[in-house]
Amino acid sequence: MKKIINITANLSVISQETAKTLKVKLESKGFEVTDRLTSKVDLIVCIGGDGSFLRTVHEYNFTSIPIIGINTGHLGFFQEIHPCEIDDFIDSYIKNDYYIQEINPIKSYIYTKNRCIESFAINEIVIKNNLSRTIHLNLSVNNNFIEKFSGDGIIVSTPTGSTAYNYSSGGSIVDPSLKLIQITPLSPINTNAYRSFTSSIILSQHSVVDITPEYRFENSVLIVHDGVEHKYSETTKIIIKSSDIKIKLLRFKNYEFWSKVSEKFL
Repeated sequence: MKKIINITANLSVISQETAKTLKVKLESKGFEVTDRLTSKVDLIVCIGGDGSFLRTVHEYNFTSIPIIGINTGHLGFFQEIHPCEIDDFIDSYIKNDYYIQEINPIKSYIYTKNRCIESFAINEIVIKNNLSRTIHLNLSVNNNFIEKFSGDGIIVSTPTGSTAYNYSSGGSIVDPSLKLIQITPLSPINTNAYRSFTSSIILSQHSVVDITPEYRFENSVLIVHDGVEHKYSETTKIIIKSSDIKIKLLRFKNYEFWSKVSEKFL
């Protein structure tokens, strides 16, 4: 049976041209190419930057179908291939010269006065004030009170997301083979009136993070999942923990995380 490959691309000229080239080359090798996701798809190829990759995973509802990216954006940390490497990618895929890296998103339960909303994130979940004001958050881990945080907000990130907003905010880069959750403060306040952690907190993947907002000006918070903002009114509590979902990233056998870190950041 023909293998079916789903191609998704953002609207940039280079992404659209790369998608057309990839489609022609795949079909010449006997693959069936589709722009729709079905249960029969064997591989998803996402063309664009890291933002396109994250949007695809969310739009495809965190599918378990393997996914690989072609970088036509800027950083391209998720993206495995450059457009000039399409032929090498197809040859390696035909020869099964690859492996699957599994990553776990984090899951949040956002409790408001009237409902509970469940959301997932590959990189991070950020809790901020909806306005440009200090936010006050009571932070607990595994039902143990940790601190009353005061500052711009809190990032809760996965190892995969440690190189994203977390890193730019002073958090640690984490090897994705480790299973953990990282909490990083955003502009924490440390005065006689307020005391907050100024460095990241590393937790086991089995930890449950409980964040309760204190309202002083308005009764809403801004919660950002992988860069997508949502304002929730009358939020009483946010619970965050590792999910059981596994996202499958197709990696070439020469892929090495720390080499990519050195290439992209150093």
